Parts: sequence; C-alpha cells; structure tokens
Amino acid sequence: MQLNLTVLEARILGALVEKDLATPEYYPLTLNALVSACNQKNNRDPAMQLTADEVARGLEGLQYNKKLAGTYSGAGSRVVKYTHRLTEVLGVDTPELSILCELLLRGPQTPGELRGRASRMHPFSSPAEVRAVLDALAARKPDPYVVELPRAAGCKENRFAHALGDAPPQAMAAPSGAPAAAREKAPEGGRIQELERRIADLEAQIAALKRG
Repeated sequence: MQLNLTVLEARILGALVEKDLATPEYYPLTLNALVSACNQKNNRDPAMQLTADEVARGLEGLQYNKKLAGTYSGAGSRVVKYTHRLTEVLGVDTPELSILCELLLRGPQTPGELRGRASRMHPFSSPAEVRAVLDALAARKPDPYVVELPRAAGCKENRFAHALGDAPPQAMAAPSGAPAAAREKAPEGGRIQELERRIADLEAQIAALKRG
C-alpha cells in the first residue's frame, strides 16, 4: 500500500503508535502531548523541533487525505485528542505495528536493533521472530510495508526501512564502494533507488522543520 507519508507525517504516526503501545494510559494524545512526543530526544532519529502549527498541519493531511489519524473525545473531555488508524488501514497485528513504529521513529535499523528498541511495545523472544515479522511486512501485496537495504561496510546485518513514503536521510542504499553483489542481493531495488533520489529533498525538509 503506497501511503506516500512525508517525514512529518511519519513522525506523527510513529509517536501516536508508540504511545498507544508503550504507554496506553496516556493515549490518545492532545495536540500538545503529541508535539512533545514528536520532539522527544530519546528514541528519535533525526531529532526534530516541530511547532504545534506544523504538527496540526500534518494531522490534517493524515486525517482528511490519508485517513490514518482520527480524533477522540471522551465523556466529559473538553480537549480534542488524536489517535492513529494504522492497525485498521494496514491490517497489521501488534508485533508488526511495533516494528513499523520503530522504523517510522528512527529510520533504517537491523533486526537486532529492532528487537531491543521495540521491546517496550512488544516483547520479541528472539532475533528470528523479528526477522519473521520483517519478512511478512516485506511480502505484503501489492506493495511492501518494509524494504531490506544492502549491507553497509563493516555491518553484520542488513538494515530495514519502512516503505510507507518518505524516509529520513539515513534510509539510503549501500555506499558506492560496497560490493556489487551486496547491492544486487537487495530486494525491491527500484524502491531503494527511489529512496536515494529523495535524500536531497528530505534533508531540505528536515532542515526546514528544525528551523521552524
């Protein structure tokens, strides 16, 4: 499914999912709470300094154009709160959602990194379980939810990136000096090339978001 998320939308959705799975007692989120969640220093890469207006604009697109976010008003509540709709729209379970959340918040990661970082949302018993979830997400039709990137020099594992739209600048293919065989082994080569083409634009986007 091609959601064509922007960097801003990916950060908003990742923050909503994280709070839903890791701290459900504080979910759904008010706009102010969502801004704080997007701008956290921990579990975020790259760090952002988004304003309430920027997050509100991102929510508009997610709500009205992509149907990936909604609002919630509980009994007696006078403040609008926001929820994600990734579970319904993508048809994913909790393990899959926790992996997608980490990729939305921190960019490309190895299965080992994902196992440790996603544990606050869902406990994975082994690296093999994480890999099985990643393989299932990569096999979704008609479009994969994640893609496997070529192995970078000096790394023991390949990294995975979400394929739901724009990814942070780190989501690039192997350096030009990487062995050709490693590049050829990567599935979804067309998707990786697309990510490479977007890098320059994404860097400009993130710089603009940081300037506020």
